[in-house]
Amino acid sequence: MRRIFLLVGAIVFVDTMFFAALTPLLPEYADRFDLTKLGAGVLAAAYPAGVLAGGIPSGLLATRVGVRRTTIGGLLVMTATTVVFGFAGSVVLLDAARFAQGVASACAWTAGFAWLLGETPARRRGEVMGAAIGTAIVGALFGPVLGGIASGIGTRATFSGVGFITLVLAAWAVGTHAPAAGGGSSLRLLWASFGSPRVRAGLWLVMLPALLFGTMGVLAPLRLSDLGFGAVAIGGVFLVSAGLEASIAPIVGRISDRQGRRLPLAFGLAGSATMAALLPWPRWDWLLAVTVVLAAMCFGTFWTPAMSLLIDAGEQVGLDHALAFALINLAWAPGQALGAAAGGGLARATSDKVPLLALSAACVVSFAALRVAPRPVPARR
Repeated sequence: MRRIFLLVGAIVFVDTMFFAALTPLLPEYADRFDLTKLGAGVLAAAYPAGVLAGGIPSGLLATRVGVRRTTIGGLLVMTATTVVFGFAGSVVLLDAARFAQGVASACAWTAGFAWLLGETPARRRGEVMGAAIGTAIVGALFGPVLGGIASGIGTRATFSGVGFITLVLAAWAVGTHAPAAGGGSSLRLLWASFGSPRVRAGLWLVMLPALLFGTMGVLAPLRLSDLGFGAVAIGGVFLVSAGLEASIAPIVGRISDRQGRRLPLAFGLAGSATMAALLPWPRWDWLLAVTVVLAAMCFGTFWTPAMSLLIDAGEQVGLDHALAFALINLAWAPGQALGAAAGGGLARATSDKVPLLALSAACVVSFAALRVAPRPVPARR
């Protein structure tokens, strides 16, 4: 399992690093292509929109041709799209490259995590997923640094280097043992799974932090830029937030295994409601930076218990790991895309307060619903 964990960890590290590299570059792209908040939101939303488009196909592909072939295919497409993004000279090509990378990411994440979960006992699922997600967050930690480097030496050289790394990972996957394809799961069973209350709850609890991160990922860099932060300083803010978020992910995973998914989810909802409500108000650059860091820590508390809950619920209705993880993509992608595009658009039409206070209210309602919901029986194997 160790070799597979290292491979999957490396894949999600590089993928999230490239994804997060856009954050400090967003104000520069907005200036270069004269983008409004809505236009910047569309660019930020293109990647999760691709993940949404690739969510179900990636799960079906992994069950039919195998997790290794699907992972390799995703990495090869990722290589090409990363290089294209670095050389793109128009916002249309930037949007298209980000969308295609999202599709490739869906394949790599779905197949990679199905590969890993197949080797992991259910009683350790939260811990292992927390460690893997922590690795992804570390990638997000280095993403703003990568964006700062790209701002300094150019996107062509920087993202060509990232593309070479994904090519190396594809070669690594070729030499790693994987189980044979199982013949595929029923698409009808996947659709039927949406009738399960636990599946629906898991979908929402994965989507909500994606909405929060998507909205903050557009509004916070633009606000910080308006207050005088440059690309490197903005990258530093998100570097610190991702570092703290990554440090707590494995701890949250262990708690969710031993105490249940509900406890860390309740803390995440309460903290996120508070921080989302506070985000629109700071008028000093340093105070906004601190608020962004604390908000990211609260939002990130959701990932491990919510994803583990959704995987558990998918298994209970008979889904294999690939399609169960495809449910995560189906929840994360529209949340991230809507948070970026709709959050940016709504903020442009009104103010930053409207989308952020609406999301705070959604956290409060979800917290109340979590408190009255029946306690699930934890999975054991």
